[in-house]
Amino acid sequence: MTLKIHIDDSAPPYEQVRARISEQARSGALPVGYRLPTVRGLAETLGLAVNTVAKAYRALEADGVIETRGRNGTFVAAAGSAAERETASAAQAYAERVRRLGLSEEAALAAVRDALRAAYGG
Repeated sequence: MTLKIHIDDSAPPYEQVRARISEQARSGALPVGYRLPTVRGLAETLGLAVNTVAKAYRALEADGVIETRGRNGTFVAAAGSAAERETASAAQAYAERVRRLGLSEEAALAAVRDALRAAYGG
């Protein structure tokens, strides 16, 4: 698995770097723990200024998509933002619980839909 980024004229370069890394991390194309290139290395590869890539990395870190471990490097963090991590954890716990209860996938999904409708006033 490798990081794939192509910069075009569609948006500011830092935003394209941020969006591409975020998309690839969330889709699993870049797995949790994947070591990203250094800021300087990625800037050189893409032909961008170091500050452009650094800005994208700072935004990704603020969003919880990546984490910097000092001299060890920058890595894809576990499942994006804190809200997404909490949601994934709750979903996993729910899936395990309904399996233990013997519910079908259809019944489990119907229960979630009903709960979401009630929570969102639908």
